[in-house]
Amino acid sequence: MAGTSRKYPMLRRSRAMWGSRRVWQPRLVFWAGALGIGVISVLFAVLADRAQELFQLMTGDAGGWRFYLPLAITPLGFVLCAWLAHTFFPGSQGSGIPQAIAARHLRDDEDRSHILSLKLVAGKIMLTIVGLFCGASIGREGPTVQVGASLMLQAARWGGMVQARGLILAGSAAGIAAAFNTPLAGIVFAIEEMGRTYEARTNGLVLTAVILAGLASLGLLGNYTYFGVARDTISFAAEWPLVLACGIIGGGFGALFSLLALKATRRIRRWNTGQPLRRALVVAAICGLAVAVIGIASGGLTFGTGYVQARGAVEGTPLPWFF
Repeated sequence: MAGTSRKYPMLRRSRAMWGSRRVWQPRLVFWAGALGIGVISVLFAVLADRAQELFQLMTGDAGGWRFYLPLAITPLGFVLCAWLAHTFFPGSQGSGIPQAIAARHLRDDEDRSHILSLKLVAGKIMLTIVGLFCGASIGREGPTVQVGASLMLQAARWGGMVQARGLILAGSAAGIAAAFNTPLAGIVFAIEEMGRTYEARTNGLVLTAVILAGLASLGLLGNYTYFGVARDTISFAAEWPLVLACGIIGGGFGALFSLLALKATRRIRRWNTGQPLRRALVVAAICGLAVAVIGIASGGLTFGTGYVQARGAVEGTPLPWFF
């Protein structure tokens, strides 16, 4: 064996490299981080679903006096979340996706820690759960992206890895893949973001993180389809034009919604400049009251993530006209 090593110096160097702690430590930390993202994303999903179920149990069915509890609970919950975010978790505001994208473009690690950290992981999860418990019409995708990116960036610090931008993207993709049991969704998200600043080294990181996070999700929840199974079939001549129309109309309304949300956010931020906390609490109370009124007017269908309604639509359950 010694003669073989002397005869093939490349083999000797390869053995030394793979036996080195400097080689294995970053890899082990990265793998552990990806698995951790999967576990935490699944727990986040379970807790979020439980919070929404508790809200529904608390408010009861339409017609009873409890159905009008959101008129008090939702504004107060929004105010509480706004106060907690401003006081204890600055940087947790927003959906989470813009924060992860912004962190990729920051050069200084201290600047990144303002929007990606373990403290913000706890804050983002807690505030989302509190919001759903109060009837907020919010989802988990954005927060899960910020949670995954924060966890992977922290793993990079512990493992001494220097590819911060690629690891942030890998953590974001892994979070989406685990939370919704959709590895392809995580990969597509990464491809969309990589298309702006392509890095060849990022491919392997993203794929590995998505696979490991997906395995963790599969081990905890089993194989399931997040939005159910569509059993209907369509014929090309008669119904495919409707598919195209739905795609175009849905994309248009989605873009309009994003545009209005961005403009409203910018206006609110400018208005909050003078007294940020006080005015943020006022805005939170007004938004909470608006969500409560709309939710009651819709029979409770607009409260929460919208997952139940989306799954019902995929499986063929009729929805009200305003959906």
